[in-house]
Order: sequence, then C-alpha cells, then structure tokens
Amino acid sequence: MSDVPDALLPNNPKQAEIERAFAGKKDANGIEGPTDSHALSKFSPDDEVKGLAHEAGETEEVSDIGWGKSDIIEERIVPGLSNEDLFLLIRRFNKQIYNVKAVPEAPLQRLDLNRAEDDHFSPDKLRATLERFYTTIVIGLTAFVKHIARLRSWKEPRRTSAFCAVYFSAWILDLIAPVLITTLIVLVLSPASRKLLFPPAPIALVDTSTGGVQKPKAGVLGSHDSVTGAPEKFKGEAAEQEASNLISSVATVAVGSAAGKHDQGTPESAPMEEQVPDAMDIVSKTADAQSNAAGEVPSDSHDKTRQPMRDTVLNGADQGMRIMADVIDTWERFGNALAPTPPFSMMTPRMRLTAVLASGLLISFVTPSYLFMKMTTLFTGFGFFGDPIIMQGMHYLDRKCPHWKELSQLQNSLLKGVPTNAQLALTLLRIGEANAAPLPPPPSGSLDKAPSRAASIDHEQLTLGATEEEIDHAAAPSQQQLKSDVAKEAEAEAQKPKRTFGSRVLNFFKGTTAAGIEGKLAVSRARAQVGSIHAKNQKGVLQKKGLDIRPSGPVQFDARYKGHRGAVVIDSSHEPPVLYFTTDSTVHLGDYSMENRKNGTVRLTMPVTNIQEMRKIGGMGWKGKLVTGWAVGGKEVVDGIIISGRGLNESYQLTAMSKRDELFNRLVAIDGQVWKSF
Repeated sequence: MSDVPDALLPNNPKQAEIERAFAGKKDANGIEGPTDSHALSKFSPDDEVKGLAHEAGETEEVSDIGWGKSDIIEERIVPGLSNEDLFLLIRRFNKQIYNVKAVPEAPLQRLDLNRAEDDHFSPDKLRATLERFYTTIVIGLTAFVKHIARLRSWKEPRRTSAFCAVYFSAWILDLIAPVLITTLIVLVLSPASRKLLFPPAPIALVDTSTGGVQKPKAGVLGSHDSVTGAPEKFKGEAAEQEASNLISSVATVAVGSAAGKHDQGTPESAPMEEQVPDAMDIVSKTADAQSNAAGEVPSDSHDKTRQPMRDTVLNGADQGMRIMADVIDTWERFGNALAPTPPFSMMTPRMRLTAVLASGLLISFVTPSYLFMKMTTLFTGFGFFGDPIIMQGMHYLDRKCPHWKELSQLQNSLLKGVPTNAQLALTLLRIGEANAAPLPPPPSGSLDKAPSRAASIDHEQLTLGATEEEIDHAAAPSQQQLKSDVAKEAEAEAQKPKRTFGSRVLNFFKGTTAAGIEGKLAVSRARAQVGSIHAKNQKGVLQKKGLDIRPSGPVQFDARYKGHRGAVVIDSSHEPPVLYFTTDSTVHLGDYSMENRKNGTVRLTMPVTNIQEMRKIGGMGWKGKLVTGWAVGGKEVVDGIIISGRGLNESYQLTAMSKRDELFNRLVAIDGQVWKSF
C-alpha cells in the first residue's frame, strides 16, 4: 500500500532520525498507550514529512481538512501514503468493519481490531470475505503469474537472460537454495530491487499464455490493478467491481451472499421482513416442487437428513470463512511488512524477516541435498505416525506454557506489530483524531459510470518487449468503447423488445409492490405519531437518490433518533468528548457546544469514552432492501447505527444516516478503547 517519500526511504541518511520521530517516546516497558496503534498515532513526524492532518493539528479546535471535497485535495493528508491509497484503505475499511466491541485488555499482538473468535457465519460476511480475498490475494497472484509468463516468453531478453544465467550457474554449482534465499533477502531489504527484478506492468495488458501485450478484456486499459482493465473513477474501484460481479455469479451459497442476507444487521421490526420469502429457501423449495411433481414425497416433510446436512454445510462455510480471513490477514501483514506505511516502523519487520531468511541461508550452505531430503522424509513420517508423541508434547506445553499456541502464531511472533490493512486504516484515522483533524471520507463520486479512456502509461518504466505503438494500441479503447453514450442509448432503444403480456404483468406487480412499500412506510409514519418506537425508527429510511442534505461532518451528522430528525454532534470542548443528539437546527451554523443548545432539544448524551459497542445496521432488513431495490426507482435505503454504552439500558439506535460510516470511523478512532471486530 505504501507510497513513501524519499525522506522515508531506508537509504536516506535521515531515515533513522525520522523513524525515531514516528516511533515516539516509550515508557520503561517500551509501550505507551493501550496498543501500539494508539501510541503511534500521538506523535508527529519532522516538519519536512508532515501531512495535512499533522499541520492542521497545530490548532486546538477540530479542523475540516477537506470533508465533502476529497477529490480535489492536492496536499498529502498523511505522510508516506498518497491520498488515493488512503481513500482506498478507508473505503475497504468501511466495507469490512461493521460491528466492534471494546475489550478490557490489549491483545498480545499490541494491535487491536482483531477478529473475534466467536465471530459467526452469515452469507453477507462470506461475501465480504470472498471479495476481500479476490482484491487482496487473487489480484496479487494474477500479477505474479503474469510476471512468470513475461520471464518465460523471452520477450524481454536481457532480463530473462540474466535470470537464466543465474539459475543454471547455481544449478551447476549446487547452490539453488542459497541463491534463492539470497534473492529473497535482497527483495525484502531493498524495495528498489523489486522494481529492478520484477518491473511492474498493468495486469490486464499482459497475456498469460504468451507473456506479450494483449487487448484488455474490458476493451480499454482504464486501470492498472485489475484483471479486466475496466475504467475506474477511484483507485481500486475496478478490482472491487470485479470481485463483486464474480461473487454474484457463483451458485449455491452465493444465492444468499449475492442477496446480502444479514446485511450489517437487521433492525427490530424492519418493514416487510415477515412478508417477503427468504431467498435462501429458493433452492430447497424448488427441489421439493420437483419431487412433488414426480409423485415423490417432498424432502421437507419427511427427510431427516436435510437439516443436519444444511448445518454441516453452514459449519463448513463458517470454518472456511475463518481460514480464508486468516490467510488474507497474513497476506496483508506480509505486504505491510515489506512496504510499511508510517507511522509504523520502516525497518524492524524487514529485519525480522531477513533474520529468518539468513538462518535458512546458513543452513542451506552446511546441509547437503541428501541430508535435506532424509530430514524432510523423517519429519513427514513422524508427523504421520507420531500422533501419540505429538499429543503428549502438546499437553506438556499446555501445562508449562499455557499461551504457547498464541505465541507461536505469526501475528504474535514474526509479524508482531505489523498491521492488517484494517488496522492500518484505524491507526491513520487515529492520527487524524489525535491532531483534531478527522480524515475526510473517500470521494463518493456521481452515479455516472467511469469514462472509457486509457489510463496513463509510463513507457520508460514499462518493459514488455513491445513497441510504444503496440502498447498504446492495446491500451486504447476499442471501437465499441469509442461509441458515444448517445449512440449507445439510441441503439439500446432500437433493440428494446416489444412489450409483451408477460412484461406488462411484471410491470403491474412491480408497480403494486412499490405502492405497497410506500403504503407500509405511510402506516409506519402513522404508528410513529401514536408512539410506536419501532415505527419511529423506520421514518426517513427511504430517501431520493442524490437528495441534497444539510452539511454533514466532521462534527455534526444528520440523523434521526426515535423518529425525530436532527443531528448527531461530537462536542470536543469536553474532556472526554461528548456525543449527543439534538433537534436544534442552529447546530448547523457552526456552534457545536452542547451547553448552547435550546432546552429540550438534546435527546441523548454519552461520553465517547463510555462507548462499548457499535454496530452498523441496515435501514431495512435484507429482504426489504431486495424488494425496494427492484420495485422502487430513484430512491435508496439509508442505513443506521446502534451505539451501546456501559449501562444495561444505555443503547441508542440512530437511523436515516447518510454519513453513517463517517460517524462510525470518528467514534472508533477518537478515544482509547481497544476494539475487537465481530
């Protein structure tokens, strides 16, 4: 992720001094703050590498450093990371994290926001994990495979010749393992060597089979880090769309995942949840209908294997999701160890990796190939047949060192203190809060699609064994892409099928469904007038798309509480800051102090240090969203959040929040809670 300035590169003479500035002062135990994330966010780097957030932190009041205009901020917001990469991290953080709880102690890794052990499966979590797997690992492996194809193709003869000469020289001298490990050490220690040995190229521009240049699948090279090369308005957007479309095309389990069941969380008494059938039951109901038509007894009425097998599949999906999430976290940690982002250490993780590789290098020099094979087969056999001895050893370790399993995990040993992307995003959000300059949200963009134009290409850095003309021709939009939007609309209108009886019936039901939704919400509004709490929470959840709202953020956020429209405000004039909801419209004039609100307009107050849990919820249930998205055009469902304090009844549900994620990010970063993700 890192885009590090020259002042932070390892070879720079000031690097050690600057790293000490980032690391800050530590106490006798080498720790300050509940976690390393809290400690690192409090210290400011040297003036020459300060970002916009640090510069704004020189004032005591909360600074607005670009809320609502993220796409036009030119100065770096945080040091060591481009604004594009920062917004990419925050955007994916918003999709990944939606339920956090405060825990009393810092984890062994010294970084919070780890996934809870009792995190349970849901199709929506599985979908998010699969999309994250694609954007994190599949994209990286695809780039690696295409690098191999480039080397094997001999279209870059100088580079391939060098690799070939080194390999066969090492083979003749029986030094394959030492040369391989030495190469890994060089790649770990020197970021410049990575671009020299493996010069980057747009993924979609490389043909996997030939290693040469190809026309991207999207018809234009609109992005560098996606498989299709599709155009994107913001960095990483094309890969995210690829992941979403891929998962939506998967069968069976993806029936629930594509529908988004358990979308963040379903509010109590969400409209239409009881009336709309469960999409997860479609497959089983179809199978029962087929059996019934064939004269057989439907499985639902007598088959005792259905529920046990369904439970087995769900348990397997749960375990698979956990394993996949662990693999993704480890991949991200290795990536952030090799390319650290300030304020995390620039050299410590790489030195740890180098120490391990150096040990392997030493062993490879003194271990003959024959002995290596004998030891490998010995340990393989012991692992297969030595279960009684292994179990006795594990029981012994459990007695003598109860935490040995946790200590042996990579995140608590070799990768200790190295963050995942979500932990990195949280630390950067905390930097903004520590400097009273909350990081602005990613640019939302318009509803218009990304323009079909070729992304910029640096021909001097691109070594694909092809001429500039060939590369430009492959990257340029195809003739189909060059058609104007007007021509496409005219063509689509000309090819639009004639209205049939079936389409008229479908449109009739679509219209009646939309009317039913509006009627349901109208009944809810009427029930809210007579005091129904559930009905009050449904007010305002359906809004027009692109509706102009009052200014929102970084201090006040439009919301509803128990049906009342107002604003949630973070009053930083108190110590600790106080979160409150008010219906006083004067709060939008820039006076955020809770004491200046009119009597009776403040409906809830909570010190941010008392927050123990935050959970994002959907404005409607997942089935209500499906029906609304199909039947109601021009409107969108606005989500909400539940904030819980330390008291048994200290839980508040805020609804109709268009800036829900922005409030969540401020609250998760503003104080010293140690979070766990669910």
